[in-house]
Amino acid sequence: MTVPEPIPQAMESPPSDRAFLGHPKGLGYLAFTEAWERFSYYGMQSLLVLYLAKHLLLPGHIENIAFFASFRRLYGSLEGPALASAIFGTYASLVYFTPTLGGLIADKWLGKRRTVLAGALLMALGHFLMAFEVSFLFALLALIIGSGLFKGNLASQIGSLYKPEDLRRADAFQIYYLAINAGVIISPLVTGTLGEKVGWDWGFGAAGVGMLIGLVIYLAGQKYLPPEHFVPQNRTTRSAKDPMNRDDWIAFGITVVLIPVLAVALLPNQEIFNAYLLWGDQAFSLNFFGTILPTTWLITLDAIVSVSFLAIVAIFYRWYGKRWREPDELTKIIIGTVFSVGGMACLFMAAATQAPGQKIGMFWPVAFHIVNSIGFAHILPVALALFVRLAPRQLSATVVGMYSMSFFVANALVGWIGGFFETMAVTQFWLLHAVLAGGAGLVFVALKVALKDRLKVTSLA
Repeated sequence: MTVPEPIPQAMESPPSDRAFLGHPKGLGYLAFTEAWERFSYYGMQSLLVLYLAKHLLLPGHIENIAFFASFRRLYGSLEGPALASAIFGTYASLVYFTPTLGGLIADKWLGKRRTVLAGALLMALGHFLMAFEVSFLFALLALIIGSGLFKGNLASQIGSLYKPEDLRRADAFQIYYLAINAGVIISPLVTGTLGEKVGWDWGFGAAGVGMLIGLVIYLAGQKYLPPEHFVPQNRTTRSAKDPMNRDDWIAFGITVVLIPVLAVALLPNQEIFNAYLLWGDQAFSLNFFGTILPTTWLITLDAIVSVSFLAIVAIFYRWYGKRWREPDELTKIIIGTVFSVGGMACLFMAAATQAPGQKIGMFWPVAFHIVNSIGFAHILPVALALFVRLAPRQLSATVVGMYSMSFFVANALVGWIGGFFETMAVTQFWLLHAVLAGGAGLVFVALKVALKDRLKVTSLA
């Protein structure tokens, strides 16, 4: 075994830095920055498909969008909710495509910090442009580019706060996802209520303000973040600037293989922001003591349940790990796909038991959010931690950006499959999602068997 090179002085003593919930203080600044970014992002996303279907794509408004006639040709003859779903899918997929490019820009030219700052400014601009019908396409473009610069480069800084042998890294990503969901919980209550009850521009403007708050927090925490060029060291003496060796390429190849399978597994969760919202707006009984609740509050419900089960699942595995051997990452992801299938079964039951002419009660939708959130807790933070662990030092930000490619593919599929919601029986629509999630789970099982030894070889733990 080769003796490792010394880690830079700035990162010599991370285990003693426990100022934020037992973690380095930098994690707190990164987590709260991400919470406000998610507040802005999900505030806009929870409004987008409703805004399109109920306002912007209607006569009298659609004509005001600059360059929309040319843009619309991409979608053929689609109209109404189907067109809204397709545009949402295009936006949501591209938002998760650009982080790979953002990671390359950070790794090769600007560095993570400057790239994150540029992304935050562009995202704030995009949210404010959404308040005006004429600038709709420019707003989407700014949000897509800004998100690409921001996403992976913020998350990859979390991994750099810890030495390879520091076991707090997995906990750090659980805290990170708790922060994300805290932003998602608050966002529909503020942006959704303003957008649906006061005015769409008020909702989008609130999202822009949230992004600016996140930017201020990130700037305030600069001295607590990892050195710009620091990358966690492996058990070799190689630095981040050395050429990639065979093990590096194997690790990179594993992440590439995981991307499309993870994308299909994410379909049930990502559909929440598209066809599920349109269906809930039409069919769910959202009357609460005589008050019709905003449809976007379904996102808040999902976020509350997701936060709860992120904590519950994390606590469960800490308890379980003290008694038995804790499952590895792929096993947890496989467990998550089983729960994703169960969540789709709940939506199938909601549609199958709907009485003619009656609204759907909230029992089965709430059951869906609970079951799906257990699956979420087993898939998203675990998959991100796995990508960070496998990432070659030379491409750390790039590989974290590649993790977002799974969401790119998933949301592209969501936009395409969401178009069938108007023509397919609702029961069949949710069964299709269950079959896809189950298929992804079976592929993960095959990957676990095939890559078992490789995962051990490339492990940094």
